[in-house]
Amino acid sequence: MKTKREEDQVYSEEGVLKRQRVLEDSVQAIENPLVPYNDVDEEDEDERREQIRSVREDKRDSGGGKNGYPMGEVNENGDNDDGDYDDMYGMESNQEMRRSQIAPREDCPYLDTVNRQMLDFDFEKFCSVSLSNLNVYACLVCGKYYQGRGKKSHAYTHSLEAGHHVYINLQTEKVYCLPDGYEVIDSSLDDIRHVLNPRFTKDQVEQIERNRQWSRALDGSDYLPGMVGLNNIKETDFVNVTIQSLMRVTPLRNFFLIPENYQHSKSPLVHRFGELARKIWHPRNFKGQVSPHEFLQAVMKASKKRFRIGQQSDPVEFIAWLLNTLHAELKTSRKSSIIYECFQGELEVVKEMPGKIVTEKKENDDDHAAVTDGRSVHGFVTETFRMPFLMLGLDLPPPPLFKDVMEKNIIPQVPLFNILKKFDGKTVTEVVRPRPARMKYKIIRLPQYLILHMQRFKKNNFFIEKNPTLGQLFWCFPW
Repeated sequence: MKTKREEDQVYSEEGVLKRQRVLEDSVQAIENPLVPYNDVDEEDEDERREQIRSVREDKRDSGGGKNGYPMGEVNENGDNDDGDYDDMYGMESNQEMRRSQIAPREDCPYLDTVNRQMLDFDFEKFCSVSLSNLNVYACLVCGKYYQGRGKKSHAYTHSLEAGHHVYINLQTEKVYCLPDGYEVIDSSLDDIRHVLNPRFTKDQVEQIERNRQWSRALDGSDYLPGMVGLNNIKETDFVNVTIQSLMRVTPLRNFFLIPENYQHSKSPLVHRFGELARKIWHPRNFKGQVSPHEFLQAVMKASKKRFRIGQQSDPVEFIAWLLNTLHAELKTSRKSSIIYECFQGELEVVKEMPGKIVTEKKENDDDHAAVTDGRSVHGFVTETFRMPFLMLGLDLPPPPLFKDVMEKNIIPQVPLFNILKKFDGKTVTEVVRPRPARMKYKIIRLPQYLILHMQRFKKNNFFIEKNPTLGQLFWCFPW
């Protein structure tokens, strides 16, 4: 038979053991440096508050907590049933609830420490310490990225060590003061939010061509939105020239300036391309150049490192891959996209081959190519079919083998009109692979924007040859 004092001692020892287990579990939860004890953002806080509220209501409806006594009341042994709440959710949940209830402030004393010249949001959103991309904040004083804002987070530690107190969440765009933990409400920070995530309305997109005004960067230099430079990270000039060319296409530019147009796509490449387009055309940038670092990382992942930083590639191969990949990620049930609307045309191809009559249907994903004729003329089999194209390759004439009368090697020039005769439907082009044949090409339908590329580089058995012949383009302009 136990006395009342012995029973009270047993209950108190059980409560101490429960609290020790909760503390041990909480310490183990923050030992992983990649997932530190962060002050979870608003969505997680709302879920936690809702869960705590439901537990309280359940215990209140059931008539009590431990041993059937109501919550907050003392039972016959002198125990308070609020201990069950602490044992279930831990003592830290109360601390997080108190931090989430800190009222936002408009009179933050550290706003004068914000250094806009140190801010650069063109790089990937990874913590500079843990390399995690979850819950990342940018220090508005030094520009570095850190994870979390709780007491055990890297941003909290940086605020104490370096004395930098103003941070912005790279996803929610909310500004906080650390280590105090309150949200900063100030309209003077809106320019930073616009640089982090440029925004355009439909009216602003329509007025881009009409209101072309120069903008001024923080260093005092002037730049024209849409004509800013792209940083050459390391042998990435083939990407820069492709991006600058595509930014001149008005329908494509207007499509990617509004994220709602491609929010149905889950491809990171599409969203990184849209972000890069908005940064290039944004009139409120802090600097007169843009770094395509995030876009290059998405290209490396999507192409399985076929195009990567530090390795020179052919711009023609890159733009062909980029257009086809963007179309595949953007197309809807109609099998069409903004890429096809801007660049897709149609060719009629007449193919003459020696051999037997073969009539077959050319297989294509979009069912555009089909044989319409198969007949034998003078021992040659003639096949006529149509095929779509996104760009046309022009064959340059070979350079002369001998020097001119002045004993100098001249660079030959040829009018573009002569090169385009390949697509008049009469000029015969000899091909060797996959089978010897004579080809005739005729443009049936022109796209809105025609992409032409000259095939300058050819591989032989030993090295790559470059054709220096120049194409004269002046004839096609109405001056």
